[in-house]
This record gives sequence, C-alpha cells and structure tokens, in this order.
Amino acid sequence: MKSENTPFRGGPLDGRVLPVLLGPTGHPPKWYEVPVPAAGDGPATVYAYRRAPAGYSKRLGLQRGWVYEYAPEGRERFTPKWPWSRPRSGS
Repeated sequence: MKSENTPFRGGPLDGRVLPVLLGPTGHPPKWYEVPVPAAGDGPATVYAYRRAPAGYSKRLGLQRGWVYEYAPEGRERFTPKWPWSRPRSGS
C-alpha cells in the first residue's frame, strides 16, 4: 500500500509528521485515531484528528495535500440522512 507523510496540528501530536496509509482513491482517511493506553487500570484514551486541506496554490487554487487537525470533542458520529425519513418530533 502507498503512504504519505502527513503533518499533525494541535493536541499531543502537534508538529509531528507521520506516514499515513492512503486509501484506494489516493487520499488519507477522514479521521485518524491514536489510542493511548492508560497508566494503571483506567480506560484507554483515544485522540481524534480530522483531515483538512493543507493549503491552496496561489495561481490555480489547487489543493496542496492534507493535514490532520486535533478534534478535542472526539470523532463525530455519522448518521445517514435518508430522503424518506422524517425528522423526529420533540414529544
């Protein structure tokens, strides 16, 4: 598999550049989770990073790769929006 050196911004991996495996489309995953084992009997901590564009070129406005930004709230849960389902009522 192909990998790409991707920089990380914010959180415990701030400033590091790690090789991240690319998917079949040539892009890194949208979320990157780093599990950290707890000292003792506590639960493990998981740091979540969200993929964002690294920047754009001046002349043509093309994207210049990816960067992972720290998401302290954790990974967002995906809920599909089906066209035939109605929004739930409050009562």
